[in-house]
Amino acid sequence: MSSESLILFFIVGAVFVGAVLIFSSLVPPKSKNPQKSEAYECGIPTTGITWLQFNIGYYLFAILFLVFDVETVFVFPWAVVMKELGMIAFVEIIIFFVILGLGLLYAWKKHALIWE
Repeated sequence: MSSESLILFFIVGAVFVGAVLIFSSLVPPKSKNPQKSEAYECGIPTTGITWLQFNIGYYLFAILFLVFDVETVFVFPWAVVMKELGMIAFVEIIIFFVILGLGLLYAWKKHALIWE
């Protein structure tokens, strides 16, 4: 791939992204309803403080879920072609599982998996 085609690729990509951003700001209907600036748009007026700080445990639990969810995305294609790749691929996936297991062990030791 030549440098000219790479530059053209980035220019076309930037123009496409800019066009989509401009188009998406022009197309949607805009509402001037003051309820749109409320914290919740359910129609019921809020009582008390509407901006609450959530427990960090929810975020940690979500991140751990995403890590193990993404793991399955990597393991499935590996399992499909494992026989063709041979022993090197097997050793690499074992290393991958060890690193993932260490992350799970760390989360377990820090009590990030306890739902309170």
